[in-house]
Amino acid sequence: MSKFVIKDETTRESFEWGSLGWLSHPPATGNENLTVIDAVLNPGRGHNFHRHPDQEEMIYCISGRIEQWAEEEKRIPGPGDSVFIDADVVHASFNIGSEPAHFIAIPGPCVGEMGYEVVEMADEAPWNSLRG
Repeated sequence: MSKFVIKDETTRESFEWGSLGWLSHPPATGNENLTVIDAVLNPGRGHNFHRHPDQEEMIYCISGRIEQWAEEEKRIPGPGDSVFIDADVVHASFNIGSEPAHFIAIPGPCVGEMGYEVVEMADEAPWNSLRG
């Protein structure tokens, strides 16, 4: 089954740190093999340390300045840069710029009803002290 995903019709979820748009996952497209998320981080905010136990993830930066963590390594990818994160690796993304930061996240394979799993790690050591 094919489906056009129209920006203004995409389901978005809002959080204190930004928003997620579900471009592809089982509820949005019926596709059970591909999850694609359009993410926006608000200035000074971020998706704190977390992991996906059974999913790898590719993050592709579209715009903005993102402080990207993979385990205890930190980089600042910019537009056109990407990072591959292996399954169960703790990571985080923070917007260090003054404008919204925009990226595409592709976790795979699809897991569960939503095609996505997340375990928050921000309150656990050493993750709770890395950005000190």
